[in-house]
Amino acid sequence: MSWFRALRRTARSGLAVERKRLEPLLALRGAAGLAITIAVCLWTLGPETAASSAFGAFQAAIATFQRSWRPRPELAVASGTSLAVSTFLGYLTVSHLGLFLALLVLWTFVSGLSWAAGPTTGLIASSNVAMMLVTVTLPTSVADAAVHAATMVGGGLVQAALIVLFPVRRWGAQRDALADALAAEADYARRLRHDPTAPFDPVPLMDARDAAAVTARQARRRPAELHGARGLAERIRPVLASLADPAMGVPEEGRERDRVRELLAAAATVLDATARAIRRGEPVTLPPAAVAALRTPDTGALLHGAPYRAATRLARLLPDVAETADSTAPPHRPTLHRPTLHRPTLHRPTLHRPFPHRPLPHRRTPNGPTPNHPPSPRAHTHPDPHPHPHTHRPRPRPTLLALIPVALTAMRAELHTPGSPITRHATRVTVVAAVGYLLGTALPFGHGYWAPLASVMIMRPDFSETYSRAVARFAGTVVGVAVATAVLQATGAGTSLAGTLAVASAALLYLLMRTGQFAAQACIAAYVVFLLGMGGEAWTQTVPERVVLTLLGGVLAMVAYAVYPAWETPRLRGRLADWLAAQGRYAATVVRHFAEPAGKAAPDVREALLAARGARAAWHAAVARAEGEPVRDRGLPRVTADDAEDALTHLGRAAMLLEAHLPEPDAPPVPAAGGLADVLRTATENGARTVRERGVPAWDAVREALDDPAWADAQTPDSPDGNVVHTTARLLLDSLTALSEALEPTVPTKAARREGP
Repeated sequence: MSWFRALRRTARSGLAVERKRLEPLLALRGAAGLAITIAVCLWTLGPETAASSAFGAFQAAIATFQRSWRPRPELAVASGTSLAVSTFLGYLTVSHLGLFLALLVLWTFVSGLSWAAGPTTGLIASSNVAMMLVTVTLPTSVADAAVHAATMVGGGLVQAALIVLFPVRRWGAQRDALADALAAEADYARRLRHDPTAPFDPVPLMDARDAAAVTARQARRRPAELHGARGLAERIRPVLASLADPAMGVPEEGRERDRVRELLAAAATVLDATARAIRRGEPVTLPPAAVAALRTPDTGALLHGAPYRAATRLARLLPDVAETADSTAPPHRPTLHRPTLHRPTLHRPTLHRPFPHRPLPHRRTPNGPTPNHPPSPRAHTHPDPHPHPHTHRPRPRPTLLALIPVALTAMRAELHTPGSPITRHATRVTVVAAVGYLLGTALPFGHGYWAPLASVMIMRPDFSETYSRAVARFAGTVVGVAVATAVLQATGAGTSLAGTLAVASAALLYLLMRTGQFAAQACIAAYVVFLLGMGGEAWTQTVPERVVLTLLGGVLAMVAYAVYPAWETPRLRGRLADWLAAQGRYAATVVRHFAEPAGKAAPDVREALLAARGARAAWHAAVARAEGEPVRDRGLPRVTADDAEDALTHLGRAAMLLEAHLPEPDAPPVPAAGGLADVLRTATENGARTVRERGVPAWDAVREALDDPAWADAQTPDSPDGNVVHTTARLLLDSLTALSEALEPTVPTKAARREGP
């Protein structure tokens, strides 16, 4: 992409205003905390201190709007406290240019590295540096600076107290993440009816997993319906794929395919009802048609082998989904009567889920009857008695204090990583902030901190976001300053009215924050003008310098990225190689369990799956960033990248199909699967190394392992697992071959170039 096209694209994205679901109650609560802070400080300490406290409360509220699964009160307190510390240290050195510049360099570099700990941490740290550049100019003495810092902490505490006293959609983010995961499963089931090999995007499941990680305090208060439902979504996904895929035994047309489509439609309906109930906190109501479809007794007469086992497992999982959604009903609300979701009779005794208040009967297992005990409603176990790799306790989320060493470790790792984008970002933003402060101080405008403030707020680790924010920052600043100045001139606002207008601007920001950068930057610009007007500064001292210095800061940020970039395009082959290696480990781990049956409880499969998902997410993020970069193709051509992505997606899907049929511990082993697992792991690791070296991997070893005569003994009617693993392994080989074909260099002849495509 040329520079002109890249700049035009980023400018459009920066100026775009998206239609998003607004949350007025959250905006009202944040504005109320800001108003309380300003009013108390105006009454007791004066307008200058009130302005400082307002910055603390304003920044604390913004922190609580960021995408984070942490408790919001802690984020508000951490944001206000960190801004207070930055302001106090900055005031101690601001009278000495060299000392303050050294502090600014240190603080900015650390804030740039903090993006390694996550986007929420990086944004809070960057915002604190930007706010510090303004707040250090407000105190008049060391004691006054301490008071200003204390009021900033107080502003964060006020916001935290309001979150505790007036919660809005408590656990709403976690409910939405879990509901989105189940809704994604429902959409997947519907798409499988028409496209039996349709791909599945695991991002909703990844978000639900992040949301399920809680601190110890959160775990004591988490609603019962949020326990284990994510595991159900994880378990249903491979079952749906195995039921629909023609390679597993169901023909593409006929009575068997019609029955599969009926089951998939019923599963989608149940999953949608579950998602709706969890999102709203209401009892689930199942349509009778879906219940009737799942109770049809002819499944065993139509389906056999792997599809029969998948249908049986789906019928066992769906009742658990409905029961999990039913637990969302509040105790005082009567539970709606609904048809019981029976498991279909498949030529064997069915297992009906009893009511929660009745003792569970003994369950017949291969090793004899085993008593089942109902789980406690507050327990972290899943209600399904069948073990599975996805049934596990959620990983604990560290507290904010415990997160400090984790963040420091991530930052240190980035420092020691050659060519790290985070380290390059930290270096860029540090140099730009220092140069911007020096230029702003040297120019005859006064308030030279506007230039580095704009740069720090604009710059991000990737190109597209930095340039789009630069355009949005300047355009929003012009609009916000113009509107705020016109209002001040028309009203002749005094201290109280200016403070009220500042609160109104902040409320509008909180309401429109997710609609786009342009609207947010306009609200921030108006807020700062009103707040400084409350502190006694005339609009003539603010408007011209803010516009010019904001433009200077934006230009510095854009030039810095052009001079010292961190392009993603040259690293695409490395990302693809990482994904190939991760998918290969996942497939090899699943195949290994057929040689060494260990039952459904397979934590190594789970870990390999999570690693493969992480590599897939890194690949997609890299491709998205590379598409907007003005870089000549030094990585992968777009067509090659798309074909390679399709091949690796099918590789992971084949492994997922096999995962749906993991054998029980007492199942007969498939010895040939052990050798295939070793070959798969070695071949994909070597193939990843070849991809990094810009070569085309070969899969002769995998093909020879599949042609091993030992598979003849495994592919018998008495060995259903052997048939499944060999059939699916052929799909794995096809996917690997497609990857090599995608990476094969193609050089068109002169005649072909003349004739065109």
